[in-house]
Amino acid sequence: MQVLVAMSGGVDSSVAAALLLEAGHDVVGVTMKLWGGESDRGCCSVSDVDDARRVAQQLGIDHAVFNFGDDFMREVVGPYIDAHRDGLTPNPCVECNRHLKFDRLVQRADLLGFDCIATGHHARVDRDASGRVHLLRGADRSKDQSYVLHMLDQPVLQRVALPIGSLTKHEVRERADALGLRTAAKPDSQDVCFITASGGRRDFLGDRIPLHRGRVVDGEGRVVGEVDAVELVTVGQRRGLGALGSEQRSYAIAVDVPAATVVVGNADDLLTDAQALDAISFVGDPVTGAVLAQCSAHGEPRPAWLDGTTLRWDEPQRRVARGQSIAFYDLTDTELLGGATAA
Repeated sequence: MQVLVAMSGGVDSSVAAALLLEAGHDVVGVTMKLWGGESDRGCCSVSDVDDARRVAQQLGIDHAVFNFGDDFMREVVGPYIDAHRDGLTPNPCVECNRHLKFDRLVQRADLLGFDCIATGHHARVDRDASGRVHLLRGADRSKDQSYVLHMLDQPVLQRVALPIGSLTKHEVRERADALGLRTAAKPDSQDVCFITASGGRRDFLGDRIPLHRGRVVDGEGRVVGEVDAVELVTVGQRRGLGALGSEQRSYAIAVDVPAATVVVGNADDLLTDAQALDAISFVGDPVTGAVLAQCSAHGEPRPAWLDGTTLRWDEPQRRVARGQSIAFYDLTDTELLGGATAA
């Protein structure tokens, strides 16, 4: 089988390529060049491209670089900026997976005649007797990345291989070390690739949209403070909001960018019985009923009832910031059923 492997320059995708090669497949590595601006972390630096190329040389496979910079700006960076302007809290890594690392890459693989694509995500694909694909958590729960794959559907998953999903991170590094791969001890990439560690969101967004000072009010509308940039405040945020009274810490419970206002309350004020949903998608057939819902990449799944565009919690949970992803799992907490965006 001819496989196009997305090689980010990290150890996971390096070992994914090696395992496919060992299995007898015709493997070609590809690195997607996405962000052309300043970058000091993530998976878009020049050194990452070089690491991927050198690993491909070590494995004896061809390597190519696809420039998807325009797509990345249109589908990921632009919406990220717009979301902050509108008071949302976006998840750019999810959108990158949705539009670039799977959809766009599958399109390119089709044009080049490849049978499937592969990535180094810690998740597993399982095909049943009928040919339907199930998406399962990775064997290493501490590194599981199924949450950021909740948007994948059957047509895409039929074309996807996730070779390292059955391995722990320790086992992945052992395989890389045994093969002498230069990425064996390379640290995992973290955070958003186009946001620098030195400047952060403030510098990135401040160079692209106006940031406005905002007032901080309590539940009764009394002004209790101010923030430098209301566009940077997210629901649930605690830092930089002052305190309610002498002992209670305050949390952002609502953000109104047009009114330049942040409403704060205590921890209990964040609790809600239900969460409105948008952009709902399912890995297989649509699901209604009992699920486990996970609201961040490494969050704890919580029991809930999925009813159309509403997620009803079995017990009150902290509200999810608008724009953030919520993934749905079966009651064994093994199979990913789908996901949505908090509305």
